[in-house]
Amino acid sequence: MIETIEIEVTAVAVTGAEPPAAEPPTATRAEVALGLSHFKEANERVRAALARADEVAVTDAHAQRYLGCALPAGKRLAIGGTPGNDLGCYLDGGAIEVFGDGQDQVGNTMNAGSITIHGRCGDAAGYALRGGTILVRDECGWRAGIHMKEYERKRPALVIGGDAGAFLGEYMAGGVIVLGGEPGPYVGSGMHGGVIYLRRPLAADAVTSGLVQAPATEEDVPGLAELIGAYNEAFAGEGPPLPAPDGGWWCLRPASARPYGSLYAH
Repeated sequence: MIETIEIEVTAVAVTGAEPPAAEPPTATRAEVALGLSHFKEANERVRAALARADEVAVTDAHAQRYLGCALPAGKRLAIGGTPGNDLGCYLDGGAIEVFGDGQDQVGNTMNAGSITIHGRCGDAAGYALRGGTILVRDECGWRAGIHMKEYERKRPALVIGGDAGAFLGEYMAGGVIVLGGEPGPYVGSGMHGGVIYLRRPLAADAVTSGLVQAPATEEDVPGLAELIGAYNEAFAGEGPPLPAPDGGWWCLRPASARPYGSLYAH
């Protein structure tokens, strides 16, 4: 294993030797090539690099799971390749950027921070998301945003530039989803909190019982504009930008605080 670490303005080659007894200087950047290493080994190496550096460039990722798990504020991972399931799970303020595709459960139970994917991702992106922002340039699989919730003063957000699979926002209890492409069936199934912004309205018979669809209003504009701006800045030059919030966006919200209360016995 060879890591290249920059300390202030000096590049130092580290070949895996034991650190000196004296306290080592703090590195600003490290690089770890994963190749076909097992996910446990891969995570050990990435965590070791993060202990020395605030920014770690992970190259040649091949589906290793749990990269960036619980990454704290002030730390950043830049990943080349395809990280595995549960990327950034329990993320706690750090930043992850993937120059490629993600797999399933990106940002699982994420608490704070940001994940940016320059590609697509698999199913259940933002599962139980309760803080921070996930930006996906292209499409995503089924059940994106499932069980999203607002936690204390945190309002999580998931922005998807392309299409989404079925059950977008399933059982959503809080937060914001922005979808630039077309959704699959059963949008907002079981949704009882938060809001889903759609580029185009659903057909009347596709609006799930218990939800209300309406054009975005002036009250929606500030928050929606902020998320659209973040998406357009992250992916500038990589594809068409999302249009401004006054450009015909629609929103889905629960009809009431307890839209499904009548379905249960009292």
